[in-house]
Amino acid sequence: MTKRMLMMLGCVVVLIAVIISGFVLYIKKMIASAPKPFPQTVSTLKVVPVEWQPQLASVGTVTPFRGVDVTSELDGLVREINFKSGQTVKQNEVLFQLNADADIAQLHALQASAELAATVLKRDEAQLAVEGVSQAQVDADRADLKSKLALAAQQTAMVEKKTIRAPFAGRLGITAINRGQFIHAGDKLVSLQTIDPIYVNFNVPQKQLAMLKVNQSLKISSDAFPGASFAGKVNAINPLVDTSSRNVLVQAKFANEKMLLLPGMFANVSLDIGAKGHFILLPQTAITYNPYGSTVFVVKKGDTKDGKADLTVNQVFVETGATRGDQVVVTKGLTDGQEVVTSGQLKLKNGTHIVVDNSVVPANDPNPHPQEH
Repeated sequence: MTKRMLMMLGCVVVLIAVIISGFVLYIKKMIASAPKPFPQTVSTLKVVPVEWQPQLASVGTVTPFRGVDVTSELDGLVREINFKSGQTVKQNEVLFQLNADADIAQLHALQASAELAATVLKRDEAQLAVEGVSQAQVDADRADLKSKLALAAQQTAMVEKKTIRAPFAGRLGITAINRGQFIHAGDKLVSLQTIDPIYVNFNVPQKQLAMLKVNQSLKISSDAFPGASFAGKVNAINPLVDTSSRNVLVQAKFANEKMLLLPGMFANVSLDIGAKGHFILLPQTAITYNPYGSTVFVVKKGDTKDGKADLTVNQVFVETGATRGDQVVVTKGLTDGQEVVTSGQLKLKNGTHIVVDNSVVPANDPNPHPQEH
């Protein structure tokens, strides 16, 4: 009885082994006959180091060399306006003349009083020589003369303030003041700007401060003059770092003979930093940024069938540096001659088969410009 049970148990084990073996063979056959994953279409670019000048880019604001709103120190009625809006004037050129008739009359009265005090002093000094008056009288006369001369000088200054002059040479703005209008002290009469030379102020992150120095050359451009650039030099670097942004204010000076640059305009600043070198530049779309690092997909060539290589991709980590337009510098992770995927990465993972189609490629311009529609 025991022998029969053992024989039956052995037969069951053999039967199970045969079934399992057949199932494994069936699975392998199914896997072998299964179609390969459909290859993904991507665009690629061959890595070639190119010569590149590292640059610091910023956005600045054009400010005048000197600028002020011309005002009056006194109230008064505008009698004459001696300029036209937008006119270029010289230093001390008369801009406005206020009515000063009453002030001039008061000045004449004070001058006459001072002349009388001078005559009295001269007469009393002669009398003092013959002991006709006391020394105290002469001292009082002398003090009286000084007081009257001071009052006349004060009134002279008041009269001069009724003539408003340009504090420096420059270009005038548009005035809203008219002849016969009464103005008050402190009222804005017209703006005056010296715009040749002219300044451009821009901010630079503190980590790039060591790359800056006074008299360093730079260029700016403005959308007001497409295709034109203006050359200047760093004029001053603010010794104070903004605690809210950790940026440093930098001032550049530009010649502006044609007066194309005007205060208030914004400008794109481009500043060469460091020496030229050969760098690996990729379109920014080729880089996949993740919390654990930046990666690119490198193309790997396999066996060749039907005249075509079997292409797959392998994801590698890279380190990036400065950017320029649509391009970014890769400082570590790639070597010359490698081929990287520039678009279509969302469909990829390690080992994915690909088909390269470069009929449409991502933007890769170091100096892109907005397209006009």
